Amino acid sequence: MTRSRTSLLRSTLLLSALGALASVAYAADAPGQPQSAISGEKVYERWCAPCHAPGPGHPGTQSLQVKYGGKTPAVLLERTDLSPEAVSVFVRQGLLMMAPFRKTEITDAELAALSAFVARNYKGR
Repeated sequence: MTRSRTSLLRSTLLLSALGALASVAYAADAPGQPQSAISGEKVYERWCAPCHAPGPGHPGTQSLQVKYGGKTPAVLLERTDLSPEAVSVFVRQGLLMMAPFRKTEITDAELAALSAFVARNYKGR
């Protein structure tokens, strides 16, 4: 192998290892920490807010605003009609332009915390 190819291979392997470590560090809040300590808000900020936060530039919010025409809040955290079960289904199966999230992206424990966080205003209980 030439020196430049070896250097490129080393750099690629290093970046791959760093990426894997970063994703593991994010997924594990702390060793031995109970699953109930997973922050639904952190999961929301990481995976949902880029598309569903309030204001312009958030395609999920903008899409829901067009869909509901102001009759239902477009911002997910303002909704009172989303049950934790509905949130879980939307996250795992996706909906229209929203891609589904695999268990390797959002674990079942993270999904439970996320669903409880997003559905905290649910009135159908």
